[in-house]
Amino acid sequence: MPLRLYNTLTQELEEFRPMRDNTVRMYTCGPTVYNYVHIGNLRTFTFQDILRRWLRYRGFELDHVMNITDVEDKIIANAAKQGKTLEEYTEVFTKAYFEDATALRLQRPEQIAKATDHIGEMVQAIEKLSEKGCTYTSDGSTYFRISTFPEYGKLSHNDFSGIRSGARVDMDEYEKADARDFVLWKGRKNEEPYWHTPLGDGRPGWHIECSAMAMKYLGETLDIHAGGIDLAFPHHENEIAQSESITGRPFARFWIHSEHLLIESQKMSKSLGNFYTLRDLLAKGYSPESVRYLLASVPHRKKLNFTFDGLNAANASIERLRNVESRLKAEKLETGIDETNRQQTAEALRRYEESLDDDLNTAEALGVVFEFVRDVNSALDEGRFREENRAGALKVLAAFDQIFDVLRPSHESHELDDAGVERYIEERAAAKKARDFARADEIRALLHDKGIVIEDTREGIRWKRK
Repeated sequence: MPLRLYNTLTQELEEFRPMRDNTVRMYTCGPTVYNYVHIGNLRTFTFQDILRRWLRYRGFELDHVMNITDVEDKIIANAAKQGKTLEEYTEVFTKAYFEDATALRLQRPEQIAKATDHIGEMVQAIEKLSEKGCTYTSDGSTYFRISTFPEYGKLSHNDFSGIRSGARVDMDEYEKADARDFVLWKGRKNEEPYWHTPLGDGRPGWHIECSAMAMKYLGETLDIHAGGIDLAFPHHENEIAQSESITGRPFARFWIHSEHLLIESQKMSKSLGNFYTLRDLLAKGYSPESVRYLLASVPHRKKLNFTFDGLNAANASIERLRNVESRLKAEKLETGIDETNRQQTAEALRRYEESLDDDLNTAEALGVVFEFVRDVNSALDEGRFREENRAGALKVLAAFDQIFDVLRPSHESHELDDAGVERYIEERAAAKKARDFARADEIRALLHDKGIVIEDTREGIRWKRK
């Protein structure tokens, strides 16, 4: 079965292949670093991690760009309240995001693009739009005139034919039914941060940031653009209008969105006291892998109801998987092969792969794995499992963990003993052998943060403490 993904643009399940060669050119919306990311954000980032891992599992190369939004309305307001520069304020939460991402085992994209590092590209994009007659200026700001893009609304599937011409919005975010000309460049105002450019002193609007950075690194047409469903309108709709007005080409072939997260069946809200970051959950004693498991357990196009009972169940599920893995590695088995188990193993791997090929159906994939675990445990208990069945069963668990990545326990201590260092080095070597260079780099960085320096030599890997 070929890999099929639901495309928000066409509202259809479509077979996915990269546009050219074997490389998937993918752009995902990363964090807006005005605060610590909450678990609703992390649901989206976990889905994006599952997506990139499955693409790699299926043999594709990845050129994945994720943005860091480090200039927008909320950031500017919060930095001003604290008397900090943009860079001082956002550095704290950017660092915190990557710490959370490491804890949740999110693979690092091939490119990280900070908005403030790409002001020049944004200005050039706006100038191209102006040359094509898609913009106008007012009070020192430049706006995109959406009436110049007749297909506006094709992603969100809203009919905006009756929009009021000339109505415009200056905010970075606005209401779902409020289709207006949107700001590309905001003229300098009061003490807000600004850049001196041919467009005048000011700063970019939120929407132009992603268009400029995506096209800089990935070209005029992306294979995949992914993010949370809350970004489909207006943010992604506006990205399409800007980008396609510049190039005359489709901006992204596949638009893939993850649904919202609820807390105990309620919308997450600080006023309801149910607003959680990863740090909040870790402080309550939950493991990062339990959080990751729960976030990944529901397919991305379905709402996820995040509960503490669900977190406890996730932990129990992980322990069950770890236990069968330990049994498979440690138990002494009779020689030979059990044909029934061999067939169950082949069938489990086939069904597992088919589940994830079907629009990343993680719930179905988990069901397949736990059915297989039940069969393995029964065979081990009854003495039917044989030595030649061991490698195949471990292969199924390895295929599972290559995507879900929860079998390796987190180290509670900030300090690693020698055995812990050796485990990481073994994992890094396995990642390099599997050409998972992003994971290998993550492990090197993690060890570096813990004061471990590793050296690749002709004789092998050496390490020492700083």
